[in-house]
Amino acid sequence: MSVYDFSAKTIDGTEKSLADYKGKVLLIVNTASACGLTPHYKGLQALYDKYKDQGLVVLGFPCNQFGGQEPGTEEEIKSFCELKYQVTFPMFAKIDVKGENAHPLYTYLVNNVPADSRTGDIEWNFVKFLVNRDGEPVKQFSARTEPEALEEDIKALLSK
Repeated sequence: MSVYDFSAKTIDGTEKSLADYKGKVLLIVNTASACGLTPHYKGLQALYDKYKDQGLVVLGFPCNQFGGQEPGTEEEIKSFCELKYQVTFPMFAKIDVKGENAHPLYTYLVNNVPADSRTGDIEWNFVKFLVNRDGEPVKQFSARTEPEALEEDIKALLSK
């Protein structure tokens, strides 16, 4: 099993198979528009801009489970991300990332990150999962980890 076995609804409402990203390095992030960490969008977009031609894709999954910090509709979230942070990486519809209604992708990510590369449960908005070109989660980063701090790990995966 890999992340390629999952699909999710895009922010525009169409179902998207993650198999469409086969062979790419993925950075999967649960996001929120009204969070103290929302400026992470800027760093995520910078990573995407810098490495997309080498095979990096950032995937944003809005989530309202932490402090109700993503209350808007998909249309409002999309507009906010584009206008405030010039986000061009793929964004998906709002999901739950933990608990009994967690999206199966997130259940898979949490349960399949190597134990020595796991930060624990998803504690807040902007937890980041790095996935290799084979669709396997290789590392989890805490919510407070700045996107720039992932650059060396991303470069290492892109070079494989």
